[in-house]
Amino acid sequence: MTLYFEKETKEELALDFETIAKDVIGAALTFYRCPYEVCVSVYLVDGETIQRANRETRGIDKITDVLSFPNVPFEKEADFAILEEEGSHYAYFDPDTEELILGEIMICQKQMTEQAEQYGHSILREYAFLLTHSMLHLLGYDHMEESQRLRMEEAQRLILEQLSITRE
Repeated sequence: MTLYFEKETKEELALDFETIAKDVIGAALTFYRCPYEVCVSVYLVDGETIQRANRETRGIDKITDVLSFPNVPFEKEADFAILEEEGSHYAYFDPDTEELILGEIMICQKQMTEQAEQYGHSILREYAFLLTHSMLHLLGYDHMEESQRLRMEEAQRLILEQLSITRE
């Protein structure tokens, strides 16, 4: 797996963000038995940056905690069969590394720390949760309907349990 990681914030926190991202992303991929080497980009940004991205991509002019930018239009959650279709190799795989380009994750550091405090758990748990949530979006999950939300919440819980990162 290739992880492109950028921390674009000035506030320092005592977390190894990049290693945690690799662990969480790896756990999500293992959970779904992803048959490919993948590439994911993670950006830790400030409120202004994520608000601008939210406005430009979703038409919502406010800060959010996490945005996901999937590259693969999964028809079913974590169903890799779509990648076996004719021409998919050119659309979804890096021609140099042959890795599946899964997508990008943007996390607002300020929102993450505020939510950790609000929900009464560690920043590590909140960061891992946001990464897991976003990875599920990159794998085709959504939570617009109640049944989707419940499946997504259960998958999040199971992946975080594999990492021994649970609600405190």
